[in-house]
Amino acid sequence: MIGYAIPAGRVPDPRGAPTLRWAVLGTGWIAERFTAALHKWTRQQVVAVGSRSVETAGAFAKRFGIARAHGSYAELVADSEVDIVYVATPHNAHLSCAELALKAGKHVLVEKPLALNAAQGRQLADTAASTGLFCAEALWTFFLPKFDVLGQVLASGVLGDLRTVIADHGEHFDADHRIFRQDLAGGPMLDLGSYLVSLALAVLGPADGVRALGTLAASGVNGQAGILLRHGPDRQSVLHTTVYSDTPSGAVIAGTAGTLTVPGRFFRPGPFRLDIIGGPSLNYDEPDAGYDGLAFEIAECARRIAAGERETPIRPMAAALETLVTMDEIRGQLGAVFDEER
Repeated sequence: MIGYAIPAGRVPDPRGAPTLRWAVLGTGWIAERFTAALHKWTRQQVVAVGSRSVETAGAFAKRFGIARAHGSYAELVADSEVDIVYVATPHNAHLSCAELALKAGKHVLVEKPLALNAAQGRQLADTAASTGLFCAEALWTFFLPKFDVLGQVLASGVLGDLRTVIADHGEHFDADHRIFRQDLAGGPMLDLGSYLVSLALAVLGPADGVRALGTLAASGVNGQAGILLRHGPDRQSVLHTTVYSDTPSGAVIAGTAGTLTVPGRFFRPGPFRLDIIGGPSLNYDEPDAGYDGLAFEIAECARRIAAGERETPIRPMAAALETLVTMDEIRGQLGAVFDEER
């Protein structure tokens, strides 16, 4: 395909999405970045924040100019001025907090992963279905303009028959970080690994074979893992994640006619390169806007809810559940069991 050109992006400006009234449930690191991106790049409104203490919620509200601070999650979801709740708690509270919001009549966006495991994920999906409310996993990567363009490249067939995904995601964390805590479902899989597994499944389809090896951290959680997935008879992915070290964190998608290379950190806004066998090398350039890119998932939720839809095709519930199924199998082979599963 000598005349092939990188397609244009189709993601709408986040500022154009209909305005909803948001509540932020949880006040940690990702909640801060979510709220900052929402204020900077969208017309959405954060009208309330909730924490387990009114002091923590009040400090967050003061920092971001939020009108109401609630000292409990139950009080937050009962707020009559709220349309949708963003769940930004530790992983092992995603299910309980998302269900609390849904049962209170609020739409929900749950920070990834959707839940601890596939059983919890299915329970949450059933609750969402029974309430008739919107529920989605906030895996921000797939909502970015870069991944819209990347998806168009894959759909065009320019890479030929897709055969391989190679992806890595490693970060150094201090020993006192929550990622090393067993009581908070620590280890890399639910944090860093979610990006890896979801990418492999999105590109190559469901995994019908899993092999995983890993090492334990001193705290007892899994510290790093090497993963091999088979996706049918002629496709496979090779994945690696660690919480010990900063690794390149790039991704390669290879087919019989070309290769797509996404430099680290592949899951953020940024560039990629397309190399066509016997043809040109083409570059997609996009500035790394960092976590400002969260604005795209926020706007997508607002558009879908305003249209009366109950999920987003960008990250449908079925995709989130399939990722959890595969991560359950990986963790089983690593011997990584969360407290709630014992």
